[in-house]
Amino acid sequence: MEIDILGIDLAKQVFQLHGADRRGRAVHRAKVSRGSLAECVRTLKPRLVVMEACSTAHHWARRFQSMGTEVRLTSPQYVTPFVKTNKNDRNDAEAIVEAASRPTMRFVPVKSVEQQDIQAAHRMRAILLRHRTALINQMRGLLGERGPPCDRAVTGSVQACGPGTAARQRRRAHPVLSDAADRTP
Repeated sequence: MEIDILGIDLAKQVFQLHGADRRGRAVHRAKVSRGSLAECVRTLKPRLVVMEACSTAHHWARRFQSMGTEVRLTSPQYVTPFVKTNKNDRNDAEAIVEAASRPTMRFVPVKSVEQQDIQAAHRMRAILLRHRTALINQMRGLLGERGPPCDRAVTGSVQACGPGTAARQRRRAHPVLSDAADRTP
């Protein structure tokens, strides 16, 4: 039993494997736990391991590459058309092998840990910027109901909440809002 392409449908605890020979015939199907996945791949010795590029794919790709196995990651949008019947882990693993065997298939490069760290930093910064913008817009709306509109610029909005601004706004606020503000920790 020589496995040419091994498709792995990644999950949290149990992975579905689908191995095919050079002709595309299924020669291996199995469910494998997280702890035994690396050993199972080492035992099967496939020529190529293919996975969808999802949350843990780059980690597993680096592990398999360190064992000397060629690894390719494919975008999930390119695998979906090859799912033949009901969507389940077994059919997904088979579809991954089918998609990877196409000569024109495009693959995602495996990212290093450093590349993933940089990407995570950029994503966190984007989230912080969205939250900051939402907070400034909410603040401008609330303060605008009590007086002249605030500046649209970030620095102007921050200056609008400078020393003494809260006291001025509280004096103009409804007594219920002032009471709530006093009780807020």
